[in-house]
Amino acid sequence: MRRSMKLAAVVLSGSLGMASLAACGAKSTDTSSTAGSGDGSLKVGMAYDIGGRGDQSFNDSAARGLDKAKSDLGVNVTEAEAKQGEAEADKETRLKNLIDAGYKTIVAVGFVYQPAVNKVAKDNPNVKFAIIDSNDKDQPANVTSLLFAEQEGSYLAGVAAANKSKTKHVGFIGGVQSELIKKFEAGYTAGVKSVDPNITVETTYLTTPPDFTGFASPDKGKEAAQGQLDKGADVIYAAAGSSGNGAIEAVANKQGALAIGVDSDQANQPALAKYKNSILTSMVKNVDTAVFSYVDSVKKGQNPTGVKLFDLKADGVSLATTGGKLDDIQDKLKAAAEAIKSGATTIPTAPSNK
Repeated sequence: MRRSMKLAAVVLSGSLGMASLAACGAKSTDTSSTAGSGDGSLKVGMAYDIGGRGDQSFNDSAARGLDKAKSDLGVNVTEAEAKQGEAEADKETRLKNLIDAGYKTIVAVGFVYQPAVNKVAKDNPNVKFAIIDSNDKDQPANVTSLLFAEQEGSYLAGVAAANKSKTKHVGFIGGVQSELIKKFEAGYTAGVKSVDPNITVETTYLTTPPDFTGFASPDKGKEAAQGQLDKGADVIYAAAGSSGNGAIEAVANKQGALAIGVDSDQANQPALAKYKNSILTSMVKNVDTAVFSYVDSVKKGQNPTGVKLFDLKADGVSLATTGGKLDDIQDKLKAAAEAIKSGATTIPTAPSNK
């Protein structure tokens, strides 16, 4: 089907609107009867990464930002889910279908969308796009990159892990061996070593590109965590999307072991409630803040573009305190955070050669 570049109103109850939304796996929460309705409400489409809403992690954080935009700003929203093993063309079709259904502001959740966003944004210069966790020098001017200093938050997670480990042996599990997840690993390892350079850090990646199932395979996360526990690790940090849920489960089954969650405050997630006593903290990426900030700027008639960085200084990353397990080391964490904010400590964004 030829994709129109004209942003005309599309009746959602009609054949094109419903077919487009169904084709992209969208779950519309649009309160108007037509796209681009007469009340002038902004229409925002969100295309999720693998795992989607309900992953208790990365996608859920983005979803919270979308929910806040809907409730606080009165925007109309719809959501489109990704599928395991999908082709690049499927991502392009998902974005195009959102546009055909009248959504002129689109948030793509995850770096895997970069090629699709580049192509579809170039073909639709009047549509505004945001992409989370990715920045391409060749991306069109109508694309905004929402980036985070994952290495800074992960450094603090490493400081916490080193201070809590009794075996002087900790672990890191990455969902997919990508440049993004290597930032988590690099920061975490640096934080651990800043406390005690002799602590052993186990590192396991679940998959390598183009296989991205490592972000949505709890069984793989559980197996990897069990392997690290068997080697003596007693604190394990998983940056692996919903695969991390399996890692947390494995840690919870090991007496005295602690897990570090990621992206959302996982000790506060209902689906992980039975494991909360085993969660030391979570390295929270405030993706919800970034999504809401972006939608708010569009709603105000601004024209966001380029890169928006959410670092430790901007409260883009932080450590969750649910459960109080960090209370006794807050002074150490505060000192480490202040050193990062002042520039006294620079955190690596790639692991050192081993």
